[in-house]
Amino acid sequence: MSHTLTIENLSFRYHKEIILKDISFSTDPGEFISIIGPNGSGKTTLIKIISKINKPEKGKIYIKGNNIQTMSNRQLARHIAVVMQSVEPVSMSVEEYVLLGRLPFFKKYQFFETARDIKLAHKYMELTGILKLKDASINKISGGERQLAAIARALTQEPKLLILDEPTSHLDITHQIQILELISSLKKTLCLTVLIVLHDLNLAAEYSDRLVLLNGKNGKIYQTGTCEQVLSEKSIQEVYNTKVRIQKNPVSKRPCIFLITQNALNKEENIIV
Repeated sequence: MSHTLTIENLSFRYHKEIILKDISFSTDPGEFISIIGPNGSGKTTLIKIISKINKPEKGKIYIKGNNIQTMSNRQLARHIAVVMQSVEPVSMSVEEYVLLGRLPFFKKYQFFETARDIKLAHKYMELTGILKLKDASINKISGGERQLAAIARALTQEPKLLILDEPTSHLDITHQIQILELISSLKKTLCLTVLIVLHDLNLAAEYSDRLVLLNGKNGKIYQTGTCEQVLSEKSIQEVYNTKVRIQKNPVSKRPCIFLITQNALNKEENIIV
């Protein structure tokens, strides 16, 4: 089984500052992998490099064995779909917005969507629960609905790899769960490989098959592995400089991170004394 995504010895600088250094990992078909790490650790930068928005200082990236530097943006868009944090304001209907995902497949001198394009767009709008909004303006729907539209647009590209950059960052807990449940379900039904940037470690722990923890202090990967392997009190203390307690979620049995305030630490110390 070939890897969907392979990253080899990737490094990136910005104004001589090291952002990413010697990043290497791979993803298998159907995996849900979360990239985690503190602010400034290079999570979004990594996504931009995979998407060819930024060019690395060194290193190689392969999609299904193909070096992305040898692929045109149009070819790459047939393999990778990216959903960024927020949807840019555009004056078009939800249906028109979702249909933009078919542009990489347009033939020369093709100006309009085919019946198959429309059928695919409706299929993924149905899967994401926004088909009823197809005639609404993308600027008139809620933030959660716009994120669902962005996911539907990405899926109409029929990608092998779905990349999402903090898709839940501006959403309430209801929409956070809705988005991640949807992505998890689509991963299974479409055999998608999912690479997602998440700030919320508890959400990452609940939904991920594996984690990639970036260390903002040196630009390297601190650790990769299962949630149980990566999310430890020691790793979070060292990478985030934050004291936490970790216990198992009583239902899912996944790691659950509890923040420890200084006030709580002082009380604990007084009790021990």
